[in-house]
Amino acid sequence: MNAFVADKALSSANPSADEDREVLLNVENVSLSFGGVKAITDISFDILKGEIRAIIGPNGAGKTSMLNVINGFYHPQEGTITWQGKVRNKIKPHEAVSQGIARTFQNVALFKGMSTLDNIMAGRSTRMKANIFFQMIWYGAAMREEIEHRKRVEDIIDFLEIQAIRRTPVGKLPYGLQKRVELARALAMEPELLLLDEPMAGMNLEEKEDMSRFIVDVNQEFGTTIALIEHDMGVVMDLSDRVVVLDYGKKIADGRPEEVQANQNVIDAYLGVAH
Repeated sequence: MNAFVADKALSSANPSADEDREVLLNVENVSLSFGGVKAITDISFDILKGEIRAIIGPNGAGKTSMLNVINGFYHPQEGTITWQGKVRNKIKPHEAVSQGIARTFQNVALFKGMSTLDNIMAGRSTRMKANIFFQMIWYGAAMREEIEHRKRVEDIIDFLEIQAIRRTPVGKLPYGLQKRVELARALAMEPELLLLDEPMAGMNLEEKEDMSRFIVDVNQEFGTTIALIEHDMGVVMDLSDRVVVLDYGKKIADGRPEEVQANQNVIDAYLGVAH
């Protein structure tokens, strides 16, 4: 096990710690269909404040659809989402951001012609309150506000160790660094819940180790609750407090990493030779 996740693993080994955590988000009996195709069927699970919650399963299991439901991109036909103790009505993604939910995407979704700094500032714009006209001419309260927000962005750049590429157009960056910039943009929104859709996809071993370290640091130093989709089982077992497993849109297991790893249904559907 890598040193940077050792403390995480030790804390995850104490089940009683979960009993003291409040439920930040609760998914209850959620179903989602597209025409006659069922993407999610009667799924229930919760995300506790301060934890790293993994969502795993084979391709086509409904994992990304689940994140899209949580951040308001999809609206389920059945079931409820409870956020911070309140049942949530249909919301749009920008409303989810204002409520404290941010995300990254399986395929990097950055402004490729803009610099690293400007991409992260774009995430910070959700917290700017000055009149759009004054933002455009960079005057008065808008100027003071942007300077304040720029300081926060510079802190995130330092935290993720991307100072050297702050002025580089992201389209010229290697894939692993683009993933890190996308994480930085999400952090600029100061989310309570951060949704990560395959943050390690396409990375080599060194890049995965760096991203794993940053995810643990975001969770522990910022206190950010994290829900992540990931196919690398080594990463999932090292980072996660709890794991929910989906298969063909249905939940087949939910528990601690070691419990899920030993679950025969999970072995048959996902961890076995067939997959």
